[in-house]
Amino acid sequence: MSAAAPPTAEPTVPETLLLGQIIDFTADPFSTPPQEAARHLSRGAILLRGGKIVEIGPAARMVEAHRTARRVDYGAALLLPGFVDAHAHYPQTGIIASWGKRLIDWLEGYTFPEESRFGDALYAATIAGRYLDLAIANGTTTIASFCTSHPESVTAFFQAAQARGMAVAGGKVAMDRNAPKALRDTPQRAYDESKALLKRWHRQGRARYAITPRFSPTSTPEQLEAMGALWAEHPDCPMQTHLSEQVEEIAWVASLFPDDEDYLATYERFGLIGPGALFGHAIHLKARERARLAESGSAVVHCPTSNTFIGSGVFDAMGLAHQRIPVGLATDTGGGSSFSMLRTMGAAYEISQLNGAVLHPAQLLWLATEGSARAMRMEAEVGTLAPGSAADVIALDLASTPAIAQRAARAQDIWEALFPTMMMGDDRAIKGVWIGGVSRR
Repeated sequence: MSAAAPPTAEPTVPETLLLGQIIDFTADPFSTPPQEAARHLSRGAILLRGGKIVEIGPAARMVEAHRTARRVDYGAALLLPGFVDAHAHYPQTGIIASWGKRLIDWLEGYTFPEESRFGDALYAATIAGRYLDLAIANGTTTIASFCTSHPESVTAFFQAAQARGMAVAGGKVAMDRNAPKALRDTPQRAYDESKALLKRWHRQGRARYAITPRFSPTSTPEQLEAMGALWAEHPDCPMQTHLSEQVEEIAWVASLFPDDEDYLATYERFGLIGPGALFGHAIHLKARERARLAESGSAVVHCPTSNTFIGSGVFDAMGLAHQRIPVGLATDTGGGSSFSMLRTMGAAYEISQLNGAVLHPAQLLWLATEGSARAMRMEAEVGTLAPGSAADVIALDLASTPAIAQRAARAQDIWEALFPTMMMGDDRAIKGVWIGGVSRR
C-alpha cells in the first residue's frame, strides 16, 4: 500500500502595499466643515488583498506589519478612491465636442444619428472598449452610462466593463416617440428587452442594470408606466434619466404632459422617483421638485462641462446638498466636453462660483468619489478607501505639468496642493490606476 500523499499547503494570498500620500474621508464635507471631513497621511499605505482594500495607515507601520507584501511606491503622489462618474453616454464617445447646438438640436443633429449605429454589435463593442479605456486613463473606475435602445449596446458595455474588472451601471434606453424610427421601441418592447437584459446582467460580477427611460419627451405615459412597473419589480436596480436640463426642454415637457404639475411629476406619477433614482442635470428645479427629491431620497447628478458646453444653466450644488439631496458628479460624455473627472471638478467649482457659492476642494473630491457612489447606492463597494471596499484606487500626480508643479510647490496644506490639479489637470496627472486590485495603468 502506497503512503498517503502529504497535505497540500494552503496557497498564500498575495498582498500589495500601495505607498504615497492619502486622503481618506471620515464625514460628508457638505455637513461637516470641509477641512475636518477627511484625514491626510503625508506618507501612508493601502493594503490590497483579494481585490479588496484591507487596511490603510501610516506607511512605516504598514510596511513593518506586512513585510512580505509586494510594494508599489508612488512617492509623493496622492492615493485616492477611483473616480465615480454618475452620468455618461458611452455611445456618444465619437461625437464628443461637436460644435454649436442646444439640447434638442444636439440630439437631432449628433446624438440620434450616432446612436442609430449601435444595433451593430461589433461597432458597439469597439466604442464601449474605447470609452472605458479613455475613462480609465483619466482615473475613472466606476461609471453609470446610458446605452442606446439596442440590446446589443448594453451587452457590449457590460462585456467591456467585465473584461476590465470595472463596477458599472448601464441600461437600454427606452424611447417610443420624438426620436428616429431606428431608435424607437414600444412600451412592451422596452419592458421586455430591459427585463431580459436585467436578468442577464444585474449583479453579475460587478455589473448593475439601470432602468433607463431617456427622458419624458421621448417616452409616452404608457412607456413611463412600464418602466415604473419594472423598477417596482426590481427596486435594487438604479433608475437613470434626465430632469430639467434646459428651459426649452421644460417647456416641451409641459406641452406633452399638460396635466402634470412640473417636470418631476411626469416621473413621480409612474413611480420613477425614490432611492436609486439618478436625475441627470436637475438645473431649473421648482421649490416643490426640490422638496420632493429630498423627501424621496432621489439623487441628482451635476454635469458641469455639459451644462456650460450647451448652455444649459447654473446648477445649485451647495443648495441641493444642504437640502440633503444626494448629489453626484459626472462628465456626461459626450454632451460633456471632457472624459476627465478632474476637469469636471474644475468646471463644478467655476459654476458654483457663478452661483455665489465657493466649493472647497474637499467637497469637489467627495462629489467625484463617495458622493457619486452614494448617489448610485454603491458606496459599500466603490468611492471610498474603507476596508472591505473594492481595491479601486488611483495615484494622482500633484505636479504633472510645469504649470501645476510651480503652483503646488507654494501650497501650505494638502488641499492647496490638490486644487491646481483639479483646475488644470488631465490624464497626465493619473500616475496609477488599480481596479479590483489589478494595475490597469
